[in-house]
Amino acid sequence: MRTGAAVMAAVLLAATGAEARPLRVLSLDQCADQYALALAPDARLFLSPRADDPDAWMAAAARGRPRVRPTLETAIGVRPDVVVRSWGGEPRMLAALERRGATIVSLDDASEMDGIRTNVRKVAAALDHRAAGERIVAGMDARLAEAAHAPAPNRTALYLTSGGFTAGTGTLVDAIMRSAGFVNLAGMAGFGAVSVERIALQPPRRFLLGFFDQIRGDWRGVGRHPLIARAAEGRVAAALPASVLTCPAWFAADAAVMLSKGQGGS
Repeated sequence: MRTGAAVMAAVLLAATGAEARPLRVLSLDQCADQYALALAPDARLFLSPRADDPDAWMAAAARGRPRVRPTLETAIGVRPDVVVRSWGGEPRMLAALERRGATIVSLDDASEMDGIRTNVRKVAAALDHRAAGERIVAGMDARLAEAAHAPAPNRTALYLTSGGFTAGTGTLVDAIMRSAGFVNLAGMAGFGAVSVERIALQPPRRFLLGFFDQIRGDWRGVGRHPLIARAAEGRVAAALPASVLTCPAWFAADAAVMLSKGQGGS
């Protein structure tokens, strides 16, 4: 009888120890870092090398967390329970981790707000943090409702990056613009280059600027051409920081609020 009780106590103790062990989460790229940090801050997180770069929305939360290079040897050494990825991780690594029992969850390239909601809920389920996922979705929806209270209907703008690119239909930028009550003047689907000549001959009524806060990035890009700078003077609806544009995530709603309120514009 005592032996049976001792065995049962040992089993219960082992189970308690297993429950106490924090979830080990490996994030393979900067976009995945944002999801892991927001949804499972209490987990043992192993983040990508770019987790605290200035263009990361959750850069402050990433500081002090271990960062690892996404190599096969390192990933196996981490012994993750869950692996979160967007573009990071080559197939051989992912297959090896899956064979060792890790759950692999991949983010979809969302071009609409519904796609972001799906991503949040998918990662939250894999991390067993569904309540946190619903809180993030609710916060995102509240921000979208705030952005929808734009003062003037049928506003138009051309999205322009410092590198000289725009984004048309079928992109998250277009969804952000629509959420803020703006009509996208790109006149195309997907992403494409904008020429200095086009701006000179047909300057848009308003510009939506993106990535211009990255001073060292594309500092010689078309978007920084003096002629475009003159065309945009007094016509900037908003200037969106790189941190809201580098990843299809819930903070796209924050970008919509920035646009609706003209933050960073002139």
